[in-house]
Amino acid sequence: MPITARQLLQIFPNAGPVAGVFVPALNEAMARFKIEGRLRVASFLAQVGHESGQLRTVVENLNYSAEGLVKTWPNRFSRVSAAAVARKPEQIANIVYASRMGNGPAVTGDGWKYRGRGLIQVTGWVNYQACGSALGLDLLTKPELLEQPGYAALSAAWYWSKHGLNELSDAGHFLDIGSIINTGKTGTAPHGAAERKALYDRALQVLE
Repeated sequence: MPITARQLLQIFPNAGPVAGVFVPALNEAMARFKIEGRLRVASFLAQVGHESGQLRTVVENLNYSAEGLVKTWPNRFSRVSAAAVARKPEQIANIVYASRMGNGPAVTGDGWKYRGRGLIQVTGWVNYQACGSALGLDLLTKPELLEQPGYAALSAAWYWSKHGLNELSDAGHFLDIGSIINTGKTGTAPHGAAERKALYDRALQVLE
């Protein structure tokens, strides 16, 4: 069921003009990965809507304060080390994503190069490699491709399919979908659970 620009703006009223840009991108991505039918489409839109700030953000925001760094990554930052890199997104990315997800140590710059991009943020060397292989893109050399609407949507739909989220949508396990996207596992409430659910309920109404 292709969505229209009018429907997308009803679901994402904060998207503004960018909604029109994303309509063909989302429709192509959903068709390719069989995100079809009211439940699947509503679930997918709700999750990408939350993850992207209603389609307005396709690159991870790492502009943290010192307090935010300590709170978010208590095992990575002390108050002193956090103060040294606060509001320096590139340095922050290289520290928090160092030697994880296939990235090299901080000095390689992999954390910044492979920071979260796309409507469901692909993060880390391993995930960029897997996504690029699936979509036929050289994302290791050109990770910024995921900032383009078409690839931002396709990468999200690829992630969705890879993690079996169509099946969870069909079964009505909406909370588990958010948990997998946000925490990597079920059984824990995802960040922004209330907003995800509100977007889902609105999408179900719009898509009736």
